[in-house]
Amino acid sequence: MNPTTFYDLISGRRRGALAALARGALRIAETPYAAAMRWRNAQYDSGRRLSTRVAVPVVCVGNLTLGGTGKTPFVAWLARWLRSRGVRVTLISRGYGAEQGGRNDEARELEQRLPDVPHLQNPNRVEAARTAIEECECQMILLDDGFQHRRLARDLDIVLLDALEPFGFGHVFPRGTLREPLAGLRRAQVVALSRADAVDAGERARIRETALRHAPAALWIEVAQRPRSLLNAAGARQPLEFLHGQRCAAFCGIGNPAGFRHTLAAAGAEVFALREFSDHHDYTREEIEALGRWAAEAAVQQILCTHKDLVKIGVTRLGELPLWAVEIGLEFLHGEDEFAALVGALLARIPPEPAEE
Repeated sequence: MNPTTFYDLISGRRRGALAALARGALRIAETPYAAAMRWRNAQYDSGRRLSTRVAVPVVCVGNLTLGGTGKTPFVAWLARWLRSRGVRVTLISRGYGAEQGGRNDEARELEQRLPDVPHLQNPNRVEAARTAIEECECQMILLDDGFQHRRLARDLDIVLLDALEPFGFGHVFPRGTLREPLAGLRRAQVVALSRADAVDAGERARIRETALRHAPAALWIEVAQRPRSLLNAAGARQPLEFLHGQRCAAFCGIGNPAGFRHTLAAAGAEVFALREFSDHHDYTREEIEALGRWAAEAAVQQILCTHKDLVKIGVTRLGELPLWAVEIGLEFLHGEDEFAALVGALLARIPPEPAEE
């Protein structure tokens, strides 16, 4: 089942007796998973499980739902903001989808975006944090996709909600896309509405009202993921205007294909064929060759993908056709100054440098 088919099923867009039966089965499977998440959170909330605090401030950027919420552009923006102030920052993530001893697609994308920021991947994020402090001499840690990982204490929790589907269709996985019950949002100090430009002001207000009902003390910010340019595997770039008048095919292996479709529309791409793969999909040689044939049969002139896909495929052409990733940047629509002040207050918690002998 590809991501769009799954979303059509759990959202109720897919009708009929079989779809209703499938949703019923998923609802049954949801119950123990949601109960387990509530129990686990209660263990930490009550102090029966303890979080480990490390010697430098920790900022977590996470999701409440499965799939892409525009987290990578947000992490990149925040890391650059800290680096511009002279802060030695290290990224830490679990490394989901990485092969044994390798780096996953998000790590490879962030390495290209942030060549001066170390990125450690380790399911044991407490151990990774200690390594970052001892070996990378970092002054601040960015915990990427760690909102549900509570073993490592953090000084600031930022949760991104995707404006296209902020609350996981009202259900925990597998009946919906929530990673935990919506009440978990109360742990966040910042709630960021990503792709806020994809919905109108009334819908943004409705999402904000629901989110702040669960996290009334949180700072509310709104951001947009803007297409900036085209990038190929050799590092060459083209302006978005390069696509004007060009027939395009596109594919993606991400958790939220709707977000990629929104990006393609914002970039002005005329997409005549689109293929979707599962999140963190590892493309085989046969699949890459098949994509080239598929695009050629569609009689297009350019092939587009996400940056996450490009770093895994690593070629400039599929068959005879150029392959480009749409580069994304972050733009604040609401709350940038308040957010900068909140993160800036953490700089005072950075331990002083040891005195030179």
